[in-house]
Amino acid sequence: MWLTLAIIILIVLVIVVAVPLVQIVVPVFGSRPSREELGRYASLPHYDNGKFRYPLESKVLMSFKEMLPAAWEFIRGNPDRNPREALPYVALGEEDLRLSRQPRVIWFGHSAALLQMDGLTILFDPMFGKAPSPFPIVGGKRYGGKLPMQLEALPRIDYVFISHDHYDHLDYPSIKRLEAKVGHFFVPLGVGAHLQRWGVSRNRITEMDWWEEREVGSLKLACAPARHFSGRGTTTRDSTLWCSWALRGREGNIFFCGDSGYGPHFQEIGERLGPFDLTLMECGQYDEKWAAIHMLPEQTVQAHLDVRGGLLLPIHWGGFTLAMHSWDDPAIRVTKEAERRGVTITTPMIGESIPLRTEGGYPNRKWWEA
Repeated sequence: MWLTLAIIILIVLVIVVAVPLVQIVVPVFGSRPSREELGRYASLPHYDNGKFRYPLESKVLMSFKEMLPAAWEFIRGNPDRNPREALPYVALGEEDLRLSRQPRVIWFGHSAALLQMDGLTILFDPMFGKAPSPFPIVGGKRYGGKLPMQLEALPRIDYVFISHDHYDHLDYPSIKRLEAKVGHFFVPLGVGAHLQRWGVSRNRITEMDWWEEREVGSLKLACAPARHFSGRGTTTRDSTLWCSWALRGREGNIFFCGDSGYGPHFQEIGERLGPFDLTLMECGQYDEKWAAIHMLPEQTVQAHLDVRGGLLLPIHWGGFTLAMHSWDDPAIRVTKEAERRGVTITTPMIGESIPLRTEGGYPNRKWWEA
């Protein structure tokens, strides 16, 4: 008995010591903001006791009574959580990805997207890895296992915008492979420490706070609030900021939602930074139990209306399984709600170009039904 107890205690001690050590040593976990940076955060209204906060309570809490059916749902599983066949996509080569004269957006699945306008090539949350996990052998794999292009086919990237530091949005291998192509990174407060550890020089990183605005050439960009959380390790939750992005240029006004639960910030964004020609709004990996940090598809449409959006591009689906719903449920629900409310929505296949400010129409085939 005593021997068994000693072994259990030893295992616990090894875990307690090893897990933090691994997170310090292995670069995929990134790095923490410096003491100087933490000192600057202290005066911010949305920073308290070492953590960033959304103004409204956004915790995901379940009582024991609520956890039992959730655990049973997980054990039972859903046979439709993953597509049964590889998703259709538009294959892209170097010529297809060169800077286009027609302003456009290309969605790569989940939240990764390429924007070309004002003579610029911009990437949002370029997660091109195999799995949203610090170790790709663990975690749900990318649907179909591959992208519509080789990363080497991407042109020079003027700007990368990161919404937050979760693994399905900020991917270490992707940053390492893309870094030499990128002119500048725009990130919320604290996220620059990850990039610096991964070899990106400090002068190529701009950290921004909620409602902070910058002008870069023809672009006026703003870091806007989101209702979510952050963290890449067991002790780093909410140590960095999360955000959405608003870009206003000569050829279009774009809103990128990042990850967010529904909240009053959307209406404020619309009033202060809208209207937008295009919104990229999360609509997947949701559950009513964590609606405070991930919108339901019907809320996606409402958020689009709140920010005064024109064309709606649903994102945060079609890449990975991170919730219990069927893989195509986000597309089914968001298109149904958009149609009900008279919202113009585009549903491109992965790799398909979406023109901005066009009279020719947008991709809207319900390809997931095939």
